[in-house]
Amino acid sequence: MKFEEIYVSGTYLDINPTWHVEKSPWKAQQIMKMLARGGIAPETICEVGCGAGEILAQLQKEMPEDCSFLGYEISPQAFELAKSRENEKLRFKLADIRQVEGYFDLLLVIDVIEHVEDCISFLRELQPKSRYKIFHIGLDLTVESLLRSNVLLGFRNTRGHVGHVHYFTKNIALAMLEDLGYEVLDYFYTRRPLRATDSFKRKMVQLPRMLCFTLRKDLAVRVLGGYSLLVLAR
Repeated sequence: MKFEEIYVSGTYLDINPTWHVEKSPWKAQQIMKMLARGGIAPETICEVGCGAGEILAQLQKEMPEDCSFLGYEISPQAFELAKSRENEKLRFKLADIRQVEGYFDLLLVIDVIEHVEDCISFLRELQPKSRYKIFHIGLDLTVESLLRSNVLLGFRNTRGHVGHVHYFTKNIALAMLEDLGYEVLDYFYTRRPLRATDSFKRKMVQLPRMLCFTLRKDLAVRVLGGYSLLVLAR
């Protein structure tokens, strides 16, 4: 069975009924930060694996009115959620972007490649689809995750709400993109901020990570984890 079938069959939606919409405003903020750092003002933006479409909806609020947005999604359930967000400049398609024609100023690949069975071929086929690409990649491969035997299996198991089948460090993720012909222009670590509704356990785990991160970013991420990587490439 292909790993992607959990998204087509509805299994993923059963486990994650919001399709992570609550994280979308924060993710859109990170994308806007990257665009500002690069001085990039795209007129056409496409998201691969757009889920419920809320990231694009949030970006539309921040971008000029003439900017157009298109989201591709292979899950019929997520596509139905996204359709409710459509407007004149924001559209969604139930399709695999690799199988259709199109070229964009900016391609968004946000928390997707960890889920794709053949992520190498996937990234190679996306390369000619746009001038710029922004990737958000979970950095699951850490000292802590290797020492605790069930952590990586928890990321892999859909019952753990994630469904990752590949695990990355910063260096592995960047090397993979460069090996496939991408030019990495910029990157930075991301971490979803703590919220009042977060559990006490999550808050206690995050505090030492945040403290170590202020002292030595790369070491803190490699050892303790809890961060992702946002990458701008072309």
